[in-house]
Amino acid sequence: MIRALLLSAAAIVAAPAAAQDIAITNAKLVIGDGSAPIEGGTVVVRGGKVVAAGAGVAVPAGVERVDAQGRYVTPGIVAAFSRVGLTEVDAVTGTNDRSAPRTRFSAGLDIAPALNPMGSPVAVNRASGVTRAIVAPSGSSNLFAGQGAVVDLADDMDMVTKPRALQYVAFGEDGSAKAGGSRAALFLLFREQLLAARSYARNPATLAEWGNDAMIQRADADALVRVIDGSTPLFVRVDRAVDIVNVIKLKGEFPALKLVLVGATEGWLVARDIAAAKVPVLVSPLTDLPSSFEQLGATQSNAGRLKAAGVDVSVGVFDDDDAHKMGYATQYAGNLVGLARVPGASGMTWDQAFASISSVPARAVGMEGSIGSLRPGRAGDVVIWDNDPLELGSRPTMLWIDGKAQSLTTRQDRLRDRYLTPQEGALPKAYDR
Repeated sequence: MIRALLLSAAAIVAAPAAAQDIAITNAKLVIGDGSAPIEGGTVVVRGGKVVAAGAGVAVPAGVERVDAQGRYVTPGIVAAFSRVGLTEVDAVTGTNDRSAPRTRFSAGLDIAPALNPMGSPVAVNRASGVTRAIVAPSGSSNLFAGQGAVVDLADDMDMVTKPRALQYVAFGEDGSAKAGGSRAALFLLFREQLLAARSYARNPATLAEWGNDAMIQRADADALVRVIDGSTPLFVRVDRAVDIVNVIKLKGEFPALKLVLVGATEGWLVARDIAAAKVPVLVSPLTDLPSSFEQLGATQSNAGRLKAAGVDVSVGVFDDDDAHKMGYATQYAGNLVGLARVPGASGMTWDQAFASISSVPARAVGMEGSIGSLRPGRAGDVVIWDNDPLELGSRPTMLWIDGKAQSLTTRQDRLRDRYLTPQEGALPKAYDR
């Protein structure tokens, strides 16, 4: 297995593709902003950016044409929540940088140096149409888990699109365990750490002692200052309805907080509160059965009911192999389209569902002007699909990231081809170096 992983890495370290000036024509074009697909559409990418997309778009001279032959052409999928690049083999500690349970640091942890663009999950997810991902750490020894990043899944060594793009913290049962065993302790610890960071920002001498027993370390305080002033979104994992309400109330004490709720299994019960606070939500639609006491109100209609209430809803993959199978997001979004047709259930329209895995997660992390749609000025992340991308069996046929054509071949494909027609004698080489 180790040899296979090394050979897979060697295959990735090829000369990076150059950005292409391309025009994809004759497309069933999906902008990704919630608008309806455009028949016979064209998208033009120059210098790694989208310069035009829509019907009747003229193709500039000298630009390579790609005929989509009426197929769906969309922006790349933006994985709303992931650990891609932090994990290779879940059960092997040496390949797992999700969490740091024995460090004295917490909010100051930055996952960027730990991200591995050569890991096999990168290629697997790219082959599923995922071009960008919002990556968060799992945890630390303290309440805050650390700073996540927005990454691209291109086959090169420069994976980080935006470092320190978010701060992650778990409330509910997980947070209570970190804080001492109760939600009362959790909310108190959260407030005290933010207050300590605010005092530090006003007068660094107030936190002159940085020993192991300090409430927060200097790096933690620096990171939390950016949370308090709203320059770094705070992704909060929370599921129980009353916990969601209490998290939203924290904006009264820290009004600049840019909250993003992750999970929100019982969010539909307090959808009006979430909508009134203008807090976006990342949900996993298949969390439809209670796996704990804080998820007793689980339902597949959660996402649809939140959307109907006016909440900005992103669909993501978490609690479900969020490092390796982010491509499930298209299936999850497709399920919501199906739910909209079920009497008594709540789902989304096709246009809303696709936006929930493209422009809406980009907006949640404050990057809607850069990624997540085919509007002019956005990154040239484009996918041609063999069928409706929200149908279970659909796959990408061509894919670009920042205008660079990407391979859709994975280590699994190479292993399949190696053993497809076994013969006597030495096995063929699995990879070309």
